[in-house]
Amino acid sequence: MTATAALRKDLADALAAQGLLTDVAWRAAVEDVPRELFLGSTIYRPHGTQWKPARREDLGEDEWLRLAYSDTTWVTQVDGIAAGDASGPRSGRPTSSSTLPSLVMRTIELAGLRDGDKVLEIGTGTGYSTAVLCHRLGGGNVYSIEFDERLAALAADRIGAAGHSPNLVTGDGLQGHRQGAEYDAVVATCAVRSIPPSWLFQLRDGGSIITTLSGWMLASGMIRLTLDDEGVARGCFTEDAVSYMLARPHERPPHPLFFPHPGRTRSVHVTPALLDQWTGHFVAQLGAPSAELMRMGDDVILLDVATGSQAWTEPHGTGWTVHQDGPLSLWDQVEDALMTWQEAGSPDQTSFGMTVTDVDQIVWLGHPEGPRWRLPN
Repeated sequence: MTATAALRKDLADALAAQGLLTDVAWRAAVEDVPRELFLGSTIYRPHGTQWKPARREDLGEDEWLRLAYSDTTWVTQVDGIAAGDASGPRSGRPTSSSTLPSLVMRTIELAGLRDGDKVLEIGTGTGYSTAVLCHRLGGGNVYSIEFDERLAALAADRIGAAGHSPNLVTGDGLQGHRQGAEYDAVVATCAVRSIPPSWLFQLRDGGSIITTLSGWMLASGMIRLTLDDEGVARGCFTEDAVSYMLARPHERPPHPLFFPHPGRTRSVHVTPALLDQWTGHFVAQLGAPSAELMRMGDDVILLDVATGSQAWTEPHGTGWTVHQDGPLSLWDQVEDALMTWQEAGSPDQTSFGMTVTDVDQIVWLGHPEGPRWRLPN
């Protein structure tokens, strides 16, 4: 066994220890697909508050391969600048990455794909997950869409070099790919604020949608939806505390430098620390889906760019005060959602579900007629 093959086997063993790769076909894909091929020659590594390019030639082959087969997300693009094009450390937010293999496989396995199934992958990215799908299903059954033209071209070259020939499309994955429909599953390797109607229309009855629901607060919840013969998709969120980057058309709008306004002031009814909890953060986002979340130490800042509404908290005695300004009372919205969640016993995200039609999308707590939040279109 070569050193590279041993590293792939070690990765497969590590994923199996997490309860993944129970299907031998997916294990074979992880052991055969060369992840190092999809990293190119340079990645970004965290460097304080910046991202520093790490080049294969500088690290040496042994370290590069160990890096490639670690269960780690490696950032490949920051604010549209590829790691190979960066002359030094960069500030900004990641816009593409090679997702950690455990999350790739968790997402794929949640779809329950079987031999002969046809899948639409939203977000080709580096192409690694696409190659894994091809290994199991065959290239003819895999359709993958990438928004970024340069990323799409690089992925196509690397997927071909790995020996696979899927149906690759450059375009907006939120529109799906009508020419390949109907699909047995839609698998998204990016997050969305709501389910694009095109995914429903292009899915066969009984097919599944696997995606991460996120938003402008960057809270996340993974869900598997199943489409019935009336065109309604239903499902429950999983226990996974995972996140993907937002699909670019769903990304947060640019906002000016925050300047606090005193506004309407009152004592808070729930502690801002609830937003530090994975599910509390998710519930807050349901309550105020148009708000972005920022931090100043322990203080919470909510900002709605479209209306100029803002809310910000500050300590007051043994409690907290909130200031709200603008047409939307953002903290009121968040607080109402959090109090509803607390009244239900503060359950984790497996107690939340979702119902999606072509005109409405509802996240509910407990059961479909329980507390409900409508998602933005």
